[in-house]
Amino acid sequence: CQGDVAVERGGVAAHCRGWVGGGAGGLGVFGTTSEANSHDAGERRHLLERLIDGGIAPGVLMPGTGCCALPDTVTLTRHAVEQGCFGVLMLPPFYYKGVSDDGIYASIAEVIERVGDRRLRVYLYHIPPMATLGFSREVIGRLLKAYPGIVAGLKDSSGDWNHTRSLLETFPGFEVFPGSETHLLDALRLGGAGCISATANINVAAMHRLLQVWRTPAADRLQQELTAVRASVQKFPMVAANKAILAEVRQAPAWNAVRPPLRPLTDEAKQALFASLT
Repeated sequence: CQGDVAVERGGVAAHCRGWVGGGAGGLGVFGTTSEANSHDAGERRHLLERLIDGGIAPGVLMPGTGCCALPDTVTLTRHAVEQGCFGVLMLPPFYYKGVSDDGIYASIAEVIERVGDRRLRVYLYHIPPMATLGFSREVIGRLLKAYPGIVAGLKDSSGDWNHTRSLLETFPGFEVFPGSETHLLDALRLGGAGCISATANINVAAMHRLLQVWRTPAADRLQQELTAVRASVQKFPMVAANKAILAEVRQAPAWNAVRPPLRPLTDEAKQALFASLT
């Protein structure tokens, strides 16, 4: 965002091109770190089109489309499919709490039915620390049975490795991505598809190296380095910390801007972050 909290579209496109050049196999745009839930559906559609017009191949894009309002989720999901994106990352409708498994299943099923396009690939976004709601194994199993080939995978941002492991063991062939690179190597050894991580914004090349050599003796050392960087960054609010690092590396202070209610890091916090990374 710019200082007036409008999206700086050219900077985002350049950042995404750098990701692809740095080794990212796909781009999970409009997730938590990109402040998607602070942007309206029109902004997301426009920005997705600008990314594609800016040279990002739609076949590497997995935009977040999950909203509280089902019609918004349908609109964003249909738009992503029409643009040729390889998949969408879909939150459950996260405002109401205490929702049953039947309700969560119905919300995803309704989106799939309304979009009505066999090209659709849904990646469920399981992030109870933020959304409170999540996708139980029972819901995942029902969706896989009802929509084979459409419900393709899940990003597990539960922060619980035992949960990620149980998904990998229960649903072989289902594309499970840990939401943190801290467990990337463990996941790969159990058939994981990779990771979708906030800190890929600042450390994607190191993640790519591990993906290349995870079957070799070098893997454990590389994993330790990834874990150390992640630990340094997540001592601070993750969105603001990622942007502070990018602003410092690129000598571009505008990267520090976040949209309210989030706030940028203070100068004191930035110095502590940079010292920890050093």
